[in-house]
Amino acid sequence: MNLTISGHHLEVTPSLREYVLTKLERVTRHFDQVVDVNVLLSVEKQKEKERRQRCEVTLHVKGRDIFVEQAHEDLYAAIDQLMDKLDRQVMRHKDRLQEQHRAGAKRMHADSP
Repeated sequence: MNLTISGHHLEVTPSLREYVLTKLERVTRHFDQVVDVNVLLSVEKQKEKERRQRCEVTLHVKGRDIFVEQAHEDLYAAIDQLMDKLDRQVMRHKDRLQEQHRAGAKRMHADSP
């Protein structure tokens, strides 16, 4: 798995990097066929204080790219919410793959005499 963590208007500190890595472990524990992960952490230049901290993840799995973004006033909270969204999408992708696999097996058994 290739992992890229970058910052936009923000320095990615070792503690931020470690926090993202620990949160990504949950996703890779549920689905181990992850090829590439790109994480972008940024601070928006908005006048409102809310939703200035933003994170985006592009996760490349075999046959599909999953993109998730989240904004919050606290970067760690944004990462938490983002990883929850990403985990749900990865689990849905995994379920769809298993459904296709089961449907193919059922078709093969129904076609054979």
